[in-house]
Amino acid sequence: MVSKSKMDGSIGAKNKQKILAAAEKAFATYGFKGTSVQQIADEAELPKTNILYYFKSKQGLYAALLQDIMSLWNSRFDQVTENDDPAESLADYINDKMTMSRTHPQASKIFAMEVLNGAPYLHKYFRSEHVAWTDGRIEILNHWIKQGKMKAVDPQYLLFNIWACTQHYADFSSQITSLRGKAMKRADFDEATRQLIQLVLSGCGLSVPKKYQESAE
Repeated sequence: MVSKSKMDGSIGAKNKQKILAAAEKAFATYGFKGTSVQQIADEAELPKTNILYYFKSKQGLYAALLQDIMSLWNSRFDQVTENDDPAESLADYINDKMTMSRTHPQASKIFAMEVLNGAPYLHKYFRSEHVAWTDGRIEILNHWIKQGKMKAVDPQYLLFNIWACTQHYADFSSQITSLRGKAMKRADFDEATRQLIQLVLSGCGLSVPKKYQESAE
């Protein structure tokens, strides 16, 4: 027999996930200022008091959602070392980022709006974890360049270009749909991923891994 405490914990975890999912949809649509706790409660089909019980305030819920988004964006590139293959590592990173744009477009839009507004809720994150992560990836890229494993490119600009190109498919999905006349499907994302990998890797003097080549289909 399941204890009451375990049942309560399970219900609480499910409610939190429902609230975070509802908040993601609301914040992506209306932004932080345009979203109310009542809107989120209505979307989650839970009482407003439940939202405040778990997250205390709209600000607390928004901060928790941003933290959730940051953890979602963890990829294989986080674990890459100087001993790894640059072509495989960069191709996998681009693929991971494109997959996130396809599967979690609203999360990407929330992050973009936060940054456009000066990142008030991510300021501490940018000053610590994000800077440390980026510096660590730049150090590895510079090592590959010094070892002659890839072309001498500016590692920081390389990362900026990857972020801009991959997140474009989430942040500007409405524009893409309008220009194409239809929304992108899984096959379209796969093709866009292959093309982006080809562009980035060729610019770095690297060969595209077989699994991302046309013949790999």
